[in-house]
Amino acid sequence: MKRFDRRTMLRGTLAGSAVTMGLPLLDCFLNDNATALAQGAPLPLRFGAWMWGCGMNPDRWTPSTEGTGFELPVELEALHRELASGGTLRDQVSIFSGFDVHLDGRPNFPHTAGLMGTLTGSLPLEDYTVPAQTLDTIIAAEIGGLTRFRSLEMSCTGNPNQAYSFESQGVPNAPEISPAALYTRVFGPEFADPNAGPFVPDPRLMLRQSVLSVVKDDRQRLMQRVGAHDKQRLDQYFTSVRQLERQIDVLLAGPPDLESCQKAPAPGADDLGTEVGQATTTNQVMAELLSFALACDQTRVFSMMFSDRISGLRQPGSSAQHHQLTHDEPLDPGIGYQPEATEFVYVSMNAWADFLERLAAIPEGDGTLLDNCVVFGHSDVSFAKIHGITGVPMMIAGRAAGRIKPGVHVAGATAPSTRVGLTIQQVMGLTTERWGTRSMEATQPISEILV
Repeated sequence: MKRFDRRTMLRGTLAGSAVTMGLPLLDCFLNDNATALAQGAPLPLRFGAWMWGCGMNPDRWTPSTEGTGFELPVELEALHRELASGGTLRDQVSIFSGFDVHLDGRPNFPHTAGLMGTLTGSLPLEDYTVPAQTLDTIIAAEIGGLTRFRSLEMSCTGNPNQAYSFESQGVPNAPEISPAALYTRVFGPEFADPNAGPFVPDPRLMLRQSVLSVVKDDRQRLMQRVGAHDKQRLDQYFTSVRQLERQIDVLLAGPPDLESCQKAPAPGADDLGTEVGQATTTNQVMAELLSFALACDQTRVFSMMFSDRISGLRQPGSSAQHHQLTHDEPLDPGIGYQPEATEFVYVSMNAWADFLERLAAIPEGDGTLLDNCVVFGHSDVSFAKIHGITGVPMMIAGRAAGRIKPGVHVAGATAPSTRVGLTIQQVMGLTTERWGTRSMEATQPISEILV
């Protein structure tokens, strides 16, 4: 039998030409030590996550009553904002309070345990580690192959190394930090503008379309000759290639027949940094570009990190970061909270409102783009001064194409925060019946917001 090694290639023929395809690093290469569209289809349903770091003041953020008639507390007053489509943002957002991250005797790694418990359903064994894939990638694995981009990740921190989305431990999805770069990536030469005349497929894409099919026989022979672990690794590898092929199919199909689809206007020059004005502007521009991308069905999954879990935001002319203030600034005895640190809560909630307002400004079907979204807003802790992970602040915006009813305050009564993530997965059409590990396992969705 012919021996194969790291230089082995899969071979086939396409259009009379030889095609070769490399392989990933396998164990056998190593030694023993190593509403509706025009076609009748429903309008796309999208999921997004939006995070801000260092929490809030629970007594000033949590509504005092449950259900639909709650008054907005002072730190959520940004949701009073009126929308051009009618009503206010408050009508589009449900608030979740009293949902906890349960440690089961494990350490509360500051700014890590709360975030990972909520996003992955599992607790990290070490600080700054990711125990499982994050909620956005779970959903992207199910619906991301339907669009040109499996998902889009964005950040307002100016630091590309601060990732928020993870496929697994050590496999982050690096965020776009530059609105200009995001514009080029989405609306550059490969964007099929529905208003630019007849669609002409790119011949380069057509040549790349059938790589897997022309090496099919070679692939099957290889799969019969490798061990179980290598079969698993090859399957993961070929799955990623098939995802690329599906994205090529989307590009070759031409622009989607979506009434609100049009090319986004080019953004101005980037102004990146950790000053609140820079982060706020980046959030606004990213939201505008994303709204056009969603309206053109370029992606159905996204994530936005307004500030990192250890929020480095700072006021103009100050070197004091938000995170530093949450620990160093004393509570003002006259008002009962930290006034300087709390200014960043206002900034974050106004940025959350800016983001949602932009999605609500795009008409789609009988409603708006936001009506066909599920946007999960959350932080990593509740009260940052003590790294609190009881009552982690969470919100859901949008109507999920009529699958959820917004404008509800649900008090969790110490239920695991994973109930929100389980609810989102089921609303997005996943067959997930339980999610999370140990005391973080959730088996019941939040019925109060389900239609």
